[in-house]
Order: sequence, then C-alpha cells, then structure tokens
Amino acid sequence: MESLDNLLTKAAERLKKAKRVVVLTGAGVSAESGIPTFRDAQVGLWEKYDPAELASPEGFQANPKLVWGWYEYRREIVRNNIPNPAHYALVELEKKLPHTVIVTQNVDEYHRIAGNQNILELHGRIMENRCFKEGRLLKDNELNHSSIPPRCTCGAYVRPGVVWFGESLPSNTLSQAFNEARSCDVCLVVGTAGVVQPAASIPYYAEQAKAFLIEINNLPSALTSIMQVFLQGKAGEVLPKLVSLI
Repeated sequence: MESLDNLLTKAAERLKKAKRVVVLTGAGVSAESGIPTFRDAQVGLWEKYDPAELASPEGFQANPKLVWGWYEYRREIVRNNIPNPAHYALVELEKKLPHTVIVTQNVDEYHRIAGNQNILELHGRIMENRCFKEGRLLKDNELNHSSIPPRCTCGAYVRPGVVWFGESLPSNTLSQAFNEARSCDVCLVVGTAGVVQPAASIPYYAEQAKAFLIEINNLPSALTSIMQVFLQGKAGEVLPKLVSLI
C-alpha cells in the first residue's frame, strides 16, 4: 500500500500537467466548517420530521412556517461559521491552474466567500430567497415580512433558493458541469459520498474522457473504485498539502 506522501506526489504531478481541472465537492467539505450534513442537521426539534417534510415543494405547501423555520435554523449555522483550509486550498489551486472549475453540491457559498471564481452550484444557495410561485430571485426590499415565511410582492410565499426533493437541478448549470467533466484532464473529488445523482455522474463523465481521477475523503465512497489516487483524510488537511506540491 502506497504512503500518503507518495500518493500526494503522484496526484500533484498529474495536476501540474493539467490544462483543465474539475473539482467536485460535497457535504464533507462544509462539515469541516461546522456545517452539518442535511441529515445530521435533523437534531433536537427537527429529528422527528421526514426530510420530504422539510425539503420538498409539497412539504412547503403543507406547512410553510415549519419549512421556513428549518431553513432559518440552517442559515444561522452558515452565518455563524466560515470557510475552512480546504476552501482556501481550492482558491490557491485556481490561481495555479486557471482553468479550474469547482462543481459543488453545497449550498453555503463558502467557495465563493473564500475566493474561488469559477463555481457551478448544482443545488442552489441557501441564503437566497425566491418566490415560490414565480421562481425568481428576490432582493431584500422585495420581501414582505408581515408573515412567516415572508411574501413576495406578488403575494406568494418566499422560499429558500435551494433545490428540493422532486425538483430538477438548474439545467444550464448541470449542462456546464457535464461539459467541463467531459473535457477535463483531472477530476478531483472531495468530501462526497458519491451517491446523490446527477452530481455523482460527473466523475464518470471525466473517466470516459480519460481524465485522471483523484479523491480526497475520510472514508472510501461509492466513487473510490474508479479513482487512480485515493487520498484518505480530512479535506482541510490533505488539500493544502496537495496544492502546496503543485
């Protein structure tokens, strides 16, 4: 079994030669910033609820106040935490390899806050507000706070700007992500279990394009079997080491 140092060197050498890099990040990256994964956040008051009650259009229609409260709870966690060394390592990676695209399943915007420029957010942004009826993004001055949830100027309730169960991912964003995967030299997968579709397809598109596949994760995932290099450990520790070698 190769040592972590040897594997880091092998991964770094392939990244040095890469002209196009795709990085797929999942909940494990945000977890190191203190952001619980979706199911881990269902504690205390929330543990008795099914995810579909808290994260679906049907759940919102049935009990908008409950769903809004759940997302306000999660937003507060995001506000009270900050990006971690893994996020900042990816900013450095983008500086060293300009055609690096971050494709993320995370909704906290920490990649953007840390300083990455090329980001595709597959599941939306938790801090955004959208009209439940029209789907359009709303500015603060367009929110009527006389009710919970607030209402849009059209009278419909406001919802968080995330993708819920039963909803499609934004088609343009997903199409861009697939195209980037099909044309990359290296695909770096960080902190995802690799089971949520369609995001989990991205490394397979990269594999079909003969890209070099690298994974950083605490434990093997559903994607580990197709990787050329598996770097086991915390993203906040392993990613900075990897980027420093490039």
